[in-house]
Amino acid sequence: MCTAVTYKTKDHYFGRNMDYELSYGETVMVTPRKVPLPFRNVPDMKTHYAMIGMGNFTDGYPLYYDATNEKGLSVAGLLFAGNAAYIPEVPGKDNIAPYEFVAWILGQCADITEVKEKLKTINIADIRFNESLPLSPMHWMFSDRESTIVVEPLREGLKVYDNPVGVLTNDPTFDFQLFNLNQYMGLSCEGPQDTFSQKVTLNSYSRGMGSFGLPGDLTSISRFVRAAFTSCNSISGDTESESISQFFHILNSVAVQRGCVHMGDGENEITIYSSCCNVDKGIYYYTTYENNQISAVNMYRENLRGNRVLLYPVIKGQQVRWQN
Repeated sequence: MCTAVTYKTKDHYFGRNMDYELSYGETVMVTPRKVPLPFRNVPDMKTHYAMIGMGNFTDGYPLYYDATNEKGLSVAGLLFAGNAAYIPEVPGKDNIAPYEFVAWILGQCADITEVKEKLKTINIADIRFNESLPLSPMHWMFSDRESTIVVEPLREGLKVYDNPVGVLTNDPTFDFQLFNLNQYMGLSCEGPQDTFSQKVTLNSYSRGMGSFGLPGDLTSISRFVRAAFTSCNSISGDTESESISQFFHILNSVAVQRGCVHMGDGENEITIYSSCCNVDKGIYYYTTYENNQISAVNMYRENLRGNRVLLYPVIKGQQVRWQN
């Protein structure tokens, strides 16, 4: 289970909760412009846009879970186990392996318009990274400063949806998730109006009753509704501190606490990390399950003309600021 969201104040922010029962050794990665990016079936990229994000660095390849490039285009990949379908290679198409998809798009696209053009010729093919890493069933949310889309590889083909709420969770398909919001059109951040009956007078007994009916469980459908309601109604100042604080509060509203989702064999799903990238400034912020203090890496403090991936180990231990 995962949740990705967008948020905009003076700057644009993009991030996600990574929910899973175990860590695969994720690290913050900066990939400068001259890091060679090899691909199985399309020409390699010797130069490309620089990018920053969280992922796994395996056999010299940056496998991003979520990332932003220097042009402000962002992406997050989320588990889509019930619906994702990768098909064999198709002649005449750009056959891209799922693990290559993020780097292939962020390496050459500056905005959503360019992403949509690339998607016209792409086939996300049934190609594994290696024999020890199985294919992960995924769908992706892409966002620039003005718009957001969802890309889903389905049995009937690749689907691309405009995403007006800037939220993505997991199954079912995005069109259902968006339609399902119709059931919650009566939710409000204002107090409720008494429309029950003219025969009885009803009064609010608590603050927040306008949001009565907002789902609180941890299913992907409910997290989608709650994240959409929270992010669409969120208010903060324009400063960096106010903006990123609000962003992490949005993610916290759909976080998974250890012990609430049992996976068997003593495993429990948790929110392994939460991320927030200021896509205008290239700053990648994150917290982890046991470290509530926000850590940050600034892409523009590095040499983006370099030819090696820069790795920043995730700070997982709790950081406490003592005051006495």
